[in-house]
Amino acid sequence: MTDKMTSSRRHHLKSLILQIAQNWLEQEKSDDAAAKEAYIAEHCPDPDLSGDQAALMEVCKKLHAAIDKIDEERYDIASKVSKADKEIEDLKIKVVDLRGVKKPALKKVRMSADSMLKALLGSKHTVNMELRANLKQVKKEVKEESTEVLGDWRKNIEDKADRKKMFESS
Repeated sequence: MTDKMTSSRRHHLKSLILQIAQNWLEQEKSDDAAAKEAYIAEHCPDPDLSGDQAALMEVCKKLHAAIDKIDEERYDIASKVSKADKEIEDLKIKVVDLRGVKKPALKKVRMSADSMLKALLGSKHTVNMELRANLKQVKKEVKEESTEVLGDWRKNIEDKADRKKMFESS
């Protein structure tokens, strides 16, 4: 079967599946409600309210004792469920830690440094990557050397040559 399904056919099948699932859910709800009614009818008979005040007080005490017992059981079950849920979460975290988090493959994007910083910092921050603009401006001082020093350069070289000869001769 190499033919692909058309979108209208796929949409029609999907809606049919959803209708069937919705009918199943409604049927399950009605079955649960019927089971609940049957359980209540079986386990909770109507109390006998005939009799004097002492008998009615005794019935009330029995009902309160039953309610207390049921509340204790409900609390115990709720604590077991919460403990199991916490254990499940811990195990899920362990599984993720053991498996490791897969990093998605990054796509190469050609982006200038300015646009990258704008994307990271938001459009409010205007960042200029021209580093020379942020540097301090230092004015160069032009040193005026005396003409005597400039004219005397040959003498300085001859003095240095004499020193060199001194070290070589020793």
